[in-house]
Amino acid sequence: MRVMIAEDDALLREGLVLLLSTAGVQVIAAVDNAEDFLAAVVAERPDAVVVDVRMPPTHRDEGLRAAVRARQIHPGLPVLVLSAHVETEYAVELLADGSGGVGYLLKERVGKVERFLDSLHRVAEGGTAMDPEVIAQLMGRRAADPLAALTAREREVLALMAEGYNNSTIAELLVVSDGAVQKHIRNIFAKLGLPADDRGHHRVRAVLAYLDRQG
Repeated sequence: MRVMIAEDDALLREGLVLLLSTAGVQVIAAVDNAEDFLAAVVAERPDAVVVDVRMPPTHRDEGLRAAVRARQIHPGLPVLVLSAHVETEYAVELLADGSGGVGYLLKERVGKVERFLDSLHRVAEGGTAMDPEVIAQLMGRRAADPLAALTAREREVLALMAEGYNNSTIAELLVVSDGAVQKHIRNIFAKLGLPADDRGHHRVRAVLAYLDRQG
């Protein structure tokens, strides 16, 4: 897998390069600003990118805006946002096409290397890897119906789906049966007016696309 990194913190950037290289991931570029990132995306066509939200010159949302632009240049480009902040506006835009291949992790909550690598591979394969806090803020922006029709348990299942977990893992995390999870998912899709298609990451992309359409 050929990966690009856009991170202005030199120590973290070099740490990510070392981490990924040690895990057998080829890092084809590691840059510290959005302009160089977009130029490298055009030149290298990476398999996936890891991007920080806040980069020079203003250290506000240049990285996330560049990630959105990168997906416009190469539709479906897998993007894993790794940040200390939740920027809901551009996070929603990043999810807008509902095509998957998107992750958004908070730096202080990535406690294990294995979790980060698993998230990167999941995103590179077209899935999703969303931090629970990101999902909570996205859902909070859309508290009006029909999301309000979801029960507390259905919201828990929806959040775990958005993190990219499969039915069996959701069942383990919530200490319920697989059948109960399947029932909750059917109810969620029915209440959201989405097709009852529970295959792989398709369901996650559909939910994320729905959340965006409600904005």
